[in-house]
Amino acid sequence: QVQLLESGGGLVQPGGSLRLSCAASGSIFSGNVMGWYRQAPGKQRELVAGITSGGSTTYGDSVKGRFTISRDNAKNTVYLQMNSLKLEDTAVYYCVRGWTITTPQYWGQGTQVTVSS
Repeated sequence: QVQLLESGGGLVQPGGSLRLSCAASGSIFSGNVMGWYRQAPGKQRELVAGITSGGSTTYGDSVKGRFTISRDNAKNTVYLQMNSLKLEDTAVYYCVRGWTITTPQYWGQGTQVTVSS
């Protein structure tokens, strides 16, 4: 089993920044890809960003150039630096882990990010 503990969500004004963190614990045989999905009210869940243990990254089109994903393999932790936040970035952000970013096996509980003036 794998546990994913997210932190760093909150309320921020448009144009502001937030940094999310996700610490993984449990089985090491749980995939080498970590990342983030998000779901806004009334919308489908969407991929935000993913990163392999080797550092290869992928981003959703709506966050390219604004968000940066990184990870510390020694700490089993993944980070999401979110800059130039927009109202439409408001959502629950979920940390994920698995063998591929498109079909992750493990999901965190989610952390709320609210962008509002």
